[in-house]
Amino acid sequence: MSVALRHAICNEIFQGTDFAESCRMIKKVGYQGIEIAPFTLSEDPVTIDPARRREIRNVIQGEGLEFVGLHWLLVAPKGLHVTTPDDALRARSWMYIQRLVDLCADLGPNGVMVFGSPLQRSTTGGSTREEATRRFVEGLAGVAPHAAAQGVTILVEALPVEQSDVVQSLAEAVEIVREIGSPAIQTMFDTHNAVHELEPHATLVDRYYEWIRHVHVNERDGKHCGQGDYDFKPLLAVLMRRGYRGWVSLEAFDFSFGGERIATESLRYLEAEIAKIRL
Repeated sequence: MSVALRHAICNEIFQGTDFAESCRMIKKVGYQGIEIAPFTLSEDPVTIDPARRREIRNVIQGEGLEFVGLHWLLVAPKGLHVTTPDDALRARSWMYIQRLVDLCADLGPNGVMVFGSPLQRSTTGGSTREEATRRFVEGLAGVAPHAAAQGVTILVEALPVEQSDVVQSLAEAVEIVREIGSPAIQTMFDTHNAVHELEPHATLVDRYYEWIRHVHVNERDGKHCGQGDYDFKPLLAVLMRRGYRGWVSLEAFDFSFGGERIATESLRYLEAEIAKIRL
């Protein structure tokens, strides 16, 4: 079964732009969804009051967009860490994740939370990689029931070795998802962060498709789609053939081109690549 892919974009590329104006621009370019980095909303996102949450949700819906979910979960506030051997700090950090689940649910239905946050999950305090990974698994399992109750899915993101030593491949992410065994804990795929995977990306996504609920697209160097030599067609073809109903969401790391240009060039490029695919 082949389906039309749904395109979203992460809001942090519109730095310095009013949120409502960003939403209008995103819709005008042709995206259907918006993914939000919580730190762009507040220095302490979970303290955003109910009225402001409703306002954000209404702006998104009013501009004809769908809320996709959250990513860059632990950039703000500073000092959180989910695999530290410090029991009190670790407990506080996982409680913060639980409160982010509530924020995600308040901003829109069926949201995802992409759990990258390399600085806040990598080994620290003398822990081994195995010890830190075990704490990561235990923490995810602990928040899974609350996420399920709120209709939120937390996604374990594999990160390249230079970013983190906890969950460095899609296979490791899937192993954690299978161990926890909750529909609220799944995984995702990011073309930039999969730079060290040893097999073709399309092969990996096809193999682990059952557990993938979200896809980030970007070039290997973090620029927006079309600025490099990454061939998106095999990946997109697998998603279309598999009937993927999640989001293909642009997460660029180089904002120097400006938000509107990044959004426009990326979507037009992906649309042109999709037009070349013959399933």
